[in-house]
Amino acid sequence: MEQFEPVIVAFCCHYCAYTAADVAGSMRISYPHNVHIIKVPCSGKVDGLHIMKAFQKGVDGVYVAGCLEGDCHFKDGNIKASRRVAYLKRLLDEIGVGGERLEMITMSAGMGERFASTAAEFTEHIRRLGPIL
Repeated sequence: MEQFEPVIVAFCCHYCAYTAADVAGSMRISYPHNVHIIKVPCSGKVDGLHIMKAFQKGVDGVYVAGCLEGDCHFKDGNIKASRRVAYLKRLLDEIGVGGERLEMITMSAGMGERFASTAAEFTEHIRRLGPIL
């Protein structure tokens, strides 16, 4: 039997998380190929509909990656994103998808290793959960 290979979408803030992914690449730190990065101006700009649409389209897990708390280039975008993710996790539980398939992660631009390890850990977490039925 083939091992389940989850499809992951990572909404990454331009200033921190996306740059951290770039740093990981520059340092030749690999992360799972099944993590599909979507660059956004700020994690606070990720609309709940985008996240829910990703699940509707068959994605197995989503994480929103933003700046460290207090370091958002748009002042409080990461705090707004964190609240939005918490709300959507409850909604995903209610509809039977599972809130554990959605996470909010923070990092600074220089944290390439953190980006790669987070991508690997989240992929493994979703792999253990299995596909959405």
